[in-house]
Amino acid sequence: MARYKKKRARELQHDRFRDSAMGLFDRLGDVLEGKGKTILYGLVAVILAAAILGLYLKWSHRKTDEARRALGRAIAIATTPVTTTPVPNANGPSFTSEQERARKAIEEFEKVAAKYGDPYHTEAQYFIATNQLYVEREKGIGALTELSKSGQADVATLSKFALAQAKEGDSKYDEAAKLFSEIAALNNPVVTPENANFRLAMVYVKQGKKKEAADVLFQIADSARKAKDADGTAATQSSAAREAAQELQKLDPDRYAKLTPEAPAAGLPF
Repeated sequence: MARYKKKRARELQHDRFRDSAMGLFDRLGDVLEGKGKTILYGLVAVILAAAILGLYLKWSHRKTDEARRALGRAIAIATTPVTTTPVPNANGPSFTSEQERARKAIEEFEKVAAKYGDPYHTEAQYFIATNQLYVEREKGIGALTELSKSGQADVATLSKFALAQAKEGDSKYDEAAKLFSEIAALNNPVVTPENANFRLAMVYVKQGKKKEAADVLFQIADSARKAKDADGTAATQSSAAREAAQELQKLDPDRYAKLTPEAPAAGLPF
């Protein structure tokens, strides 16, 4: 008897739930009466929009991966070591001169620039310009000048740095020094102020400006030695900071002696 009551109570509870649910659906039906087609069309539109969005995202991800791979292949060509004799049974292409390698790299980067949008299009243009320095130098310098004004901050900074190096290589030291100074002021991690200022100091050396070069080198090295990590320990010095100290030692030993002493290397626990 007790079991029956419990069963019946569950049935009655279920019936009350069913009655409440049916009443809600009836009221909803009254509100939506005559609007069935409109609602149906709206639902279809939402479903189609979601499907289109899903297809677009899938296509976009595939296109992004494809662009990255294409850019990576071109970069691999541009960074292939040049060898005076062809490498037998090599997995990839080999080049006997920088000019030969640059021409092949330009071909690959042009394919990327033509097929894909930004950021890959602009990045490919940057690599085209840097490789043109080996085969059509003035054309490459012109392209780097334009790219240094790009709205993509990283590409603009890299282009300006490559342009400054080209000016330095052409012995146009005043122009190179101006560009390196501007890059340092940007404080963009893609070309750190330390790297830009180190190149500036090297330009000063070539200009015979020993004091100016020593000032810059001292600032780079001393700031790096004083820098601390978040936990208060000495920060790891960059290669530019270490090179700056080495160049300062050669250029002005007395000034080098005034550098903040390097923090001792952490000892091994016993």
